[in-house]
Amino acid sequence: MKNLGRIGLAGALLLAFAAFEQGSGVKAAGGPQEPENGPYRVLAPIESDNLLLFPVVRANSKSPGATPFLTLDEGIKSGEVEVTEADRVRGLVRPRRVAPSVGVPPYQDDRYRGAPQPDEDTYRGDQVNTLVLVNHSDKPLLLLAGEIVTGGKQDRVIAKDRIVPAGADPIDLSVFCIEPGRWTENSPTFGAAAKAPSHSFMVQPSVREKAMVAKDQQQVWSSVQGSISQMYAAAPMASASRSLDSSGPGGSGYYSSMGTTSYAQVMQDSAVSAKVDEEAAKVMKSREQVMAQLRQEHAVGVVVAVHGEIVWADLFADTDLLSRYWTKLVRSYAAESLTEGETDSVPTVATAQHFLDAPSGGTETSESEVGVYRYRELRSGSTETFVLESLLPGAGYDVHISKLKLKTVEHHTKPPQMYRPEIYR
Repeated sequence: MKNLGRIGLAGALLLAFAAFEQGSGVKAAGGPQEPENGPYRVLAPIESDNLLLFPVVRANSKSPGATPFLTLDEGIKSGEVEVTEADRVRGLVRPRRVAPSVGVPPYQDDRYRGAPQPDEDTYRGDQVNTLVLVNHSDKPLLLLAGEIVTGGKQDRVIAKDRIVPAGADPIDLSVFCIEPGRWTENSPTFGAAAKAPSHSFMVQPSVREKAMVAKDQQQVWSSVQGSISQMYAAAPMASASRSLDSSGPGGSGYYSSMGTTSYAQVMQDSAVSAKVDEEAAKVMKSREQVMAQLRQEHAVGVVVAVHGEIVWADLFADTDLLSRYWTKLVRSYAAESLTEGETDSVPTVATAQHFLDAPSGGTETSESEVGVYRYRELRSGSTETFVLESLLPGAGYDVHISKLKLKTVEHHTKPPQMYRPEIYR
């Protein structure tokens, strides 16, 4: 792995894909691998130090075609997607193009609104686990668990995948706090985690797991605390300027950079960001060349290994969606690779294929919005799989699949634990 790391991540990628240009069998350290019978096929890995990415293609090479979705970053940048605190819901109500009754304010007229708005009591007061989002665009919005919105009274991370149709009324957005040390508004609305696309990121897999599986605010905070500490340890220049803040609700010992407990701000610290980029830069610097190769092979996702252990897989409906999330995903994986650990062995293509093909049966829970999406959570043994299926007209297919190796057997089916900010004031 170290040798390939010295060759460079982009170079390793080109070498990896060269093995498949003639349509021959996948090759790994152990020799040729026979095609699996599952819907996806794993290719030879992209390697760099502690990070290993296995591109994934569809076994049957069939694609649902161009997907119609808008991403969160795209929507926020264009102003077509707006996110704000729950107590500001009235400001997000979008009037319909129907004349209101004479003498009746538009927001009180059901004919004008087109549908009843959420109960005002639902949004009364500040709730850290509730934000409100409206999609002003003419495209359905795709939200992924682990994406970050910054601003408001605290930075938040989206807790689960979902689809927000075009023209929908404001929705209650399930989130978790990733900035426990602040409860003062620095902006009325929320923005993307990074201003520049090249520095885009989402929370790393270990934090995503706590939001998606544990569904518990305290566990998310603990994971954020651990991640921040490990990133500082990996980036000495940031470590030198850190301060220790024991006032946050996550408990004592919250490391901060320039007085912050925000995961997003720590990721944007120059020393931490540089260290993350060091892990990902070899492929990000030649992004277009890499993505051209991924498109040529019709790659739709990756299986991720950190320190020799396969921990995660992200799969999309098509290569275009993968490319649009590529920077965020790669930087989140790179952040995870900064964690401490010993690399005992190098996973093979067969190992990654086995992880991907492992049965997803066992316990299953699901939620859905009629005619919009279905979100399923499947647990089997030590793995958990999350499937977001589109139910939109003409777009009935799996849009995004996350599969992860559980670090613990603890599992919560209860609603997300709510945070009461008044306790920590």
